[in-house]
Amino acid sequence: MKVGVSSCLLGQPVRFDGGHKRHEFVVELLGPFVDYVPVCPEIELGLGAPRDTLRLVRRGDDLRMVMANGADYTDDMRAYARRRVEKLAGDDLDGYILKRDSPSCGMERVKVHAAAGPAARTGRGLFAEALMTRLPLLPVEEEGRLSDPALRENFIERLFAYRRLKDLFLGRWTAGALVAFHTAHKLVLLAHSPEAYRRLGRLVAGVKHEPRAEMRASYEEQFMRALAVVSTRARHANVLQHMAGYFRDRLPADSRHELGDAIDEYRRGHLPLIVPITLVKHHVRVLDAGYLAGQIYLQPHPRELMLRNHV
Repeated sequence: MKVGVSSCLLGQPVRFDGGHKRHEFVVELLGPFVDYVPVCPEIELGLGAPRDTLRLVRRGDDLRMVMANGADYTDDMRAYARRRVEKLAGDDLDGYILKRDSPSCGMERVKVHAAAGPAARTGRGLFAEALMTRLPLLPVEEEGRLSDPALRENFIERLFAYRRLKDLFLGRWTAGALVAFHTAHKLVLLAHSPEAYRRLGRLVAGVKHEPRAEMRASYEEQFMRALAVVSTRARHANVLQHMAGYFRDRLPADSRHELGDAIDEYRRGHLPLIVPITLVKHHVRVLDAGYLAGQIYLQPHPRELMLRNHV
């Protein structure tokens, strides 16, 4: 997969102070599974490193990017961001990791200064704004939020799902291929949004009666919007119980109780998700539960990332 990333997170010395913000998860854990496309908007704009600090400043209804020495780079940054993002749009990216708090790359809650009073954390970096406007379905996250296990797992799940979704629609796709894709992702969708799960089911049921371009656009948007909703313990537990129902009658009493207890303990926050998932996968394999064996929910991303050990 191909993932855009703020260059400083890879250890490149591009920060205003000439340093970097190398991120262990980005480099060491996720790095082996992706090809990174590093971008530093401020360096690519020609500002150099080290440099005076930049900040976002509110002037009336306008948001400006101003350097400590008073130089205003707003128009230059916005023009650069449009060009750079348009190039990235042609690079078939599967996701993007931004640097938090940056006036160019911050995804949310960037400080916005005013003529008087304290700064308000209400801004978004100018490059990040251009990126997320031009590529609204692209999974985007900032490195600060990756320290939250649930947000980290959600982002990585979206990366791999987006790649599978794009692969589905490469070339001339068929109605059967869409149905098969949707079937494999049913429990993934249910874990994120039961409402979207039902809505997408109705959409796919009419695949043979809708114009292909409209069907593709609608499915892509609704699928990625659904996965952007972070799963909860309650929804995961609901999916696990749903799966257990497929082979409950085929399990001996002690195995049923063991699985039920694991799901309940997970719901209560006493166990990580990997524990009931491992039990379900064991029973799916032993009982040859074909439908469940094909569910992406059981392995939405490489096990080496160990994301479900922490949620």
